Amino acid sequence: MKAISQHTFRYLLRPGAGWALLACVFVLTSLGLIMLTSAGQSYNQSIDADPFYLFRKQGMWLGIALFAGIFTSLINLEWLGKMSHYILGVVLILLGVVLVPQIGVEVNGARRWLDLGLMRLQVSDLAKIALIIWLAQYYGSRQRKVTHWFHGFIAPGMVVGLICGMIFLEPDFGTAALCGAVGFWVMFLAGVRLWFLLPSALMGVAGFSVAVYMDPVRMRRITSFLDVEANKADSGYQLWQGILAFGAGGVPGVGLGQGRQQLFFLPEAHTDFIFPVIGEELGLTATAAVVLLFATIFGVGVIALRRAPNLFHFLLATGALLFLTLQALINMGVVTGLLPTKGMSLPFISYGGTNLVTMFVLIGLIFNCFANWSAKPLLKPREL
Repeated sequence: MKAISQHTFRYLLRPGAGWALLACVFVLTSLGLIMLTSAGQSYNQSIDADPFYLFRKQGMWLGIALFAGIFTSLINLEWLGKMSHYILGVVLILLGVVLVPQIGVEVNGARRWLDLGLMRLQVSDLAKIALIIWLAQYYGSRQRKVTHWFHGFIAPGMVVGLICGMIFLEPDFGTAALCGAVGFWVMFLAGVRLWFLLPSALMGVAGFSVAVYMDPVRMRRITSFLDVEANKADSGYQLWQGILAFGAGGVPGVGLGQGRQQLFFLPEAHTDFIFPVIGEELGLTATAAVVLLFATIFGVGVIALRRAPNLFHFLLATGALLFLTLQALINMGVVTGLLPTKGMSLPFISYGGTNLVTMFVLIGLIFNCFANWSAKPLLKPREL
């Protein structure tokens, strides 16, 4: 079996959903580089810091991300499915290795990274890719057993639970919850009975709530989210500064590079809270455009899903689409005060190498599916 598919090359010659997808990614990535250049003036809390440091670092990662995305868009999906067990196994090993104190890099009390010398690898991002590939292949090759209690629910549920549990131990509650949510929807869309899924989902939510309650730091985030103004000098400081940034920008914005909240006021302005920087400097028009671009990616993907020739392709594209858009939705919900504060990058825009590569791999998978679907006849509905 060939590891490289030829459909992508032919698909690139025709306008359609794929080009709309790439256009959205191009605009979001370009905006990210522009805003990182602006945010770079306050990076490292020093006015003498190189303002192009973040731009150069992100540009280096963008080169890697482009290579990964192009490679993923060209890979033979059937071959990828056959490799899903090996991919999952490697990621599970890495998730275990990152928890070892002498190996995993700890930052702010969380051990989530592996130090590779020139770069740090956040393994939980790789787990997103491995999870959707494995689930898509598992259900795609067992369509007759999807409604079975063990084969359809218990076995894949244990894999989803294992990945979420290992990420939870880092600890990274947000990514664990995101993987659990995407896993739930992929299993539901695969055809797993809802009365199998709902009790486990409720138990997961209950366990997650207890863990948050037992963690003083995360409980302070919840309380500050419920009353931001009362906690603006303490646990709600970051969110309050983000809200001030949106208010200062208004509709037109204060101008590119003219923002003030990022100058020592707004923590993590170049990573999780880059959306408020966009709101302050470029205004409501730019923030609305960002929301519209992510909505377009989701809409284009959902419309194209009807062309999926089999369950494996359908679940693979769906999982990639859910990871990308849900992460964007959570980030924008957090920085606008609609969700409790949780560190999660805004896809294609926030500073962060592993996440940028992961997002391009997800887009590559979606684009690869589009290319394959355009080359295959549509499945005809079964006559009743």
